[in-house]
Amino acid sequence: MPNISLLEAVRDELAADPKIDARDISVSDDDGVITLRGTIGSLRQKREATQAAKRVQGVLDVKNDLDVRLLIGDRRDDAELRGAVLQALALDSSVPSAVDAKVDHGVVTLTGTVHWQFEREEAESVASNVRGVRAIKSKIVLVPTPSSIDVKDAIERRLRRMAAVDADRLTVEISDGTVILSGFVSSWVARDAAIEAAWSMPNVTKVEDRIEIAYWWRT
Repeated sequence: MPNISLLEAVRDELAADPKIDARDISVSDDDGVITLRGTIGSLRQKREATQAAKRVQGVLDVKNDLDVRLLIGDRRDDAELRGAVLQALALDSSVPSAVDAKVDHGVVTLTGTVHWQFEREEAESVASNVRGVRAIKSKIVLVPTPSSIDVKDAIERRLRRMAAVDADRLTVEISDGTVILSGFVSSWVARDAAIEAAWSMPNVTKVEDRIEIAYWWRT
């Protein structure tokens, strides 16, 4: 896809998403790496903008440099905002009670411990959806559940079960709790599925993503 066409496609996708106010978003392209700049009205919209850009065929990576500028009606003092974030976390059964939050000028810092990556991601997602949050800093520590399973074999078998992933084009390596994924996939959906498969295993403390999105071999 020529650069100008890719830019137009990303801009069109942002404008077409009803969850995003794209009027003040600037898009640039550097050989398939999309950079988003400008201002946006909420952290949730900022996260949605990244996902919208990733949906466009030809996008290899997305750098989101959008600045969250809250509307006057969405601004809250730090004490009120912390209470709202803690309540939202408590109401989500996927977020362990060990997760805590601090707020400084609208920036939420999450702390505590979890046993699974999806719990950490859920906490970040829940907090980002609270009105008045400008940014999230996650300092949540992942303490994996011990297990004697062969993590490498379990990940490879799960990849082979996934319809979106061509497992033969991916390589899995394990080093001291770190899963290293490398190879090629044909879409962001496949890349995210492979990463999720790695994080779903016990004993995993880090996933290193070396996967490349290669549209050229998609058929």
